[in-house]
Amino acid sequence: MYSLITIYLAALWLLLASQVNANAWITYPVDGYATLTHYEIPRDFVASCGCAPSSTHYPTAALSQMAYGSSRAYGPACGKCFNLTLLNPVMVDPPFYPNVTKHVVIKITDLCPLSKDGWCSGTKNKPNSAGQYLNFDLAYPSQAIPDDFFPSDEALYGYKDFGVWNISYQTVSCEPNWAGSQEATALGSVATLGPESVCCPANPTGNTSCVSYSDQNGLPPDSIPTTSTGHTSGCKPIRPVLLVPSVLCLLALLAY
Repeated sequence: MYSLITIYLAALWLLLASQVNANAWITYPVDGYATLTHYEIPRDFVASCGCAPSSTHYPTAALSQMAYGSSRAYGPACGKCFNLTLLNPVMVDPPFYPNVTKHVVIKITDLCPLSKDGWCSGTKNKPNSAGQYLNFDLAYPSQAIPDDFFPSDEALYGYKDFGVWNISYQTVSCEPNWAGSQEATALGSVATLGPESVCCPANPTGNTSCVSYSDQNGLPPDSIPTTSTGHTSGCKPIRPVLLVPSVLCLLALLAY
């Protein structure tokens, strides 16, 4: 049996690690500016939050890792809804300013992994190359979003897809703003994966928001997921690294 002192030290270590990790996450305002990219995920795909497969029938997005709040599985951003408004593309010459205003309300269902220089590279102390700390990675093309959602001028630029946009965002209630908010099969988490590995509130509030999976399990906030859908942003559902064995290993080391 482990001594009470050993158990106490192990618990203290986990608590301190959690507090250090929590200080690394980006605390962002409810309304602000960000960049927007897009990536493609299969219909009915279960992404990092573990949201119901039918959520992909409606507008969804991944959020950059340090704003998402976890380096694995679910984080505090899971299930939240944002109204994203297109402003102008980041990398075009001459500059392009659309003559129509396009916006979409999305639900966060996925994690956009941290990278050194990518659009999801923003940290608490360093923005991405467009000067923004947040990046939303829109699931697009998608049957939930019109094909002409992104304005373009192919005659002038020679291509339609500008890739990265400057946007404004507003945090909104999922009900009734998100298109899937009235569809029961699109709400909540995948029950078969177990509550220890998924978290996707239908309409998150302060009392129902997800905690950070990586903080709970002692994982570094800046670690990068090793499994993905084959593109740079989406992640396959990651089964939990059980906390119990990790604690037992630590206890054994301390006891030794």
